[in-house]
Amino acid sequence: MLAAFTAGLLLITVSELGDKTFCIALLLAARFPRRLVFVGVVAALAVMTLLSVGLGQFVALLPQQYVKLAAVILFIGMGLHLLYTASHLPTAATCDGEIAEAAAIVDRSFTGLSQRARWQIILQAFGLTFVAEWGDRTQFATVALAAKGYPLGVALGAILGHAICAAIAVIGGRLAAGRISERLLMAIGGGLFLLFGVLAWLER
Repeated sequence: MLAAFTAGLLLITVSELGDKTFCIALLLAARFPRRLVFVGVVAALAVMTLLSVGLGQFVALLPQQYVKLAAVILFIGMGLHLLYTASHLPTAATCDGEIAEAAAIVDRSFTGLSQRARWQIILQAFGLTFVAEWGDRTQFATVALAAKGYPLGVALGAILGHAICAAIAVIGGRLAAGRISERLLMAIGGGLFLLFGVLAWLER
């Protein structure tokens, strides 16, 4: 269980820093009360994590040799893709591109929203984050980890990882985003995916 918790925590924390949902939380926190944004974002990511873990448990009902092979292919494929992408990024590349994309989404979704509409802010932050996270690589990674076993450990680790990233985004996200090396994060994330792919292969 501890290994599953650690895997979920590490994979999510590294992968989500500078990601689209991180940038959405960053931009919302610059416009609206941080605690409301944090509640909405973390709630959305927690729900998404629980859904992914549930899907992973459903996948686990399939023949284990196929589940483990699919996990190996998924982790190694994502790892190679991230490393390839990182190798083609400039050394000094930061997360400005993700921020610009997230800003466009936020501008479309929050036009005319009152600063005092607390529940509206929470619900909008929830909905925007949930949609942005759907189909993200961390969702597939959570499904794969949960399918291998210890779903509670995976869920707790992933939710804590999401909460840490959301806290960084709403507290000092704009400063952090300007300093985070997108290339380095992608390379570390790619390395982690490859590591989990190798471990999944050795467990077969």
